[in-house]
Amino acid sequence: MITNLERYADRHPRAVDVATGLALVACAALGAALSTPGTDAPDEQWPAVVLAAVSCLALVNGRTHPRAALIVVAAGTVATSVLNYLLTPLLLAPVMMALYWLAAMTDNRTTRVYGLPTVAALVLTSALNDPTDISVTLRVLGPVLWLLLPLAAGSSTRARRAYTEAVQARAEHAERTREEEARLRVTEERVRIARELHDVVAHHLALANAQAGTAAHLALASPQQSKKILTDLTGTTSSALRELKATVGLLRQTGDPDSDPLKPSPGLDRLPELISACASAGLDVTLTTEGEPLPLSPGVDLTAFRIVQEALTNITKHAATEAAHIRLAYSDARVIITVTNDAPATAPAPALTASGGGRGFGLMGMRERAHSVGGELRAGPRPDGGFEVTTALPLHPQARDGRGQPFTPV
Repeated sequence: MITNLERYADRHPRAVDVATGLALVACAALGAALSTPGTDAPDEQWPAVVLAAVSCLALVNGRTHPRAALIVVAAGTVATSVLNYLLTPLLLAPVMMALYWLAAMTDNRTTRVYGLPTVAALVLTSALNDPTDISVTLRVLGPVLWLLLPLAAGSSTRARRAYTEAVQARAEHAERTREEEARLRVTEERVRIARELHDVVAHHLALANAQAGTAAHLALASPQQSKKILTDLTGTTSSALRELKATVGLLRQTGDPDSDPLKPSPGLDRLPELISACASAGLDVTLTTEGEPLPLSPGVDLTAFRIVQEALTNITKHAATEAAHIRLAYSDARVIITVTNDAPATAPAPALTASGGGRGFGLMGMRERAHSVGGELRAGPRPDGGFEVTTALPLHPQARDGRGQPFTPV
C-alpha cells in the first residue's frame, strides 16, 4: 500500500499537494476551535481559517519554492499566534509541512538559514502570546519539539533520496562499463582473428608463390627437382587450408554441432616444418638454440611461432637473399628470438622500417603480438646489410625480467 501511494505521489505530485493543503486547512480549522478553560480565546474561528487557507495555498508550490512557501506560512502562523489563538499542533501543521519541504528540497545551509529563524520567531511569539497560564518553559519546549521534528524528517528524506540517486548512478555507470568492456573485448577479438588470418594467408601464399616460381624456373633444367617443389607446393596449400579452417572455426559457436574440434595452436615445435617449407621456396634457413629450451605457455608459444613465420615471410617476399638465420636464446624468465638475413648492403631493404612503417601490416602485427603477451620487439636494417627482427618474450604472459630492466636486444 505504501509503495503504491509513493508511486502515485511521484506520478501526480500536484494532486497530492492540493489534497495535503485541503487536509491542513481542515486541521487548522479544528485547531482554531480548541482552547483551554479560563483562557481569553478569540470568539471567531474564521481569521485563523483564512490565514491557514492562505498558508496552504502557498504550500501547493512548496516542492518547487520551499523558501517562499516557508516565509508565507510562517507569517500566517505568527499572525495566528498574535491573534491569541492557541498554537496547538493542528495550527502548527502548515508551518511544519513548510519546514519539511525546506529540509527535504534544499541543502543543510539553506535549512539552517531559513528554518532556525522561523522556529525562533514562532517560539518567541508563542511564549509572548500564549493565552494559557502554563509556565514559559512549557510554552517554549512544546513548539520547539513540534517544529524541529519536520526539519529532522525532511533532512532524512533528502539523505535517503541522495543515497538512492547515488546507487542508481553507480548501477548505470556499471552497466555502461560492462557494455564498453564487452565492445572492447569484441574489438580485441576481431583484431586477433584478423591478425591470425593475415599471418596464415600471407605466409602460405608467399611460400606458394615462391615455390611456383622456382618450379617454373627449373621445369626444363631440372624436371625432378621441379616435381619435388610442386609436391611441396601441394603441402603448402594444404597446410594453408588447414590453418585457415582452424582460424575461421573460432568464429563458430561453441555449441555448434557442425563445428570441428579445436586443434592445438602451432608453436616453436613446428619450426622444422616451417624451415622445410621455406627451403622448398628457395630460402635456406638455419636454426641455433642457446641455453636449455624451456616450455612456453600456449599463448607465448603461438606468438613466438607467428613472429618467426612472419619474419621469414618478409624475407621470402622482400629480401635479395637466399639465406636466413633463427636464433633462440633461453634464460630463466624469457626467450629471445632473432631472425636475420644476410642480404648485401647494396641490396634493397624490405618494405618495412624500424619504426613500423611500410605498406603492409606484417611488422605492426608482430609488434602487437609481442606486446599482447608482455614482450617487446625490435626490427630494422643491419649495419652490414640485411634485416633483423628481435623479440624478447616472457616464458609466461606478463612475466618480467628479474632485474626489472627494459628489454634491450642482444
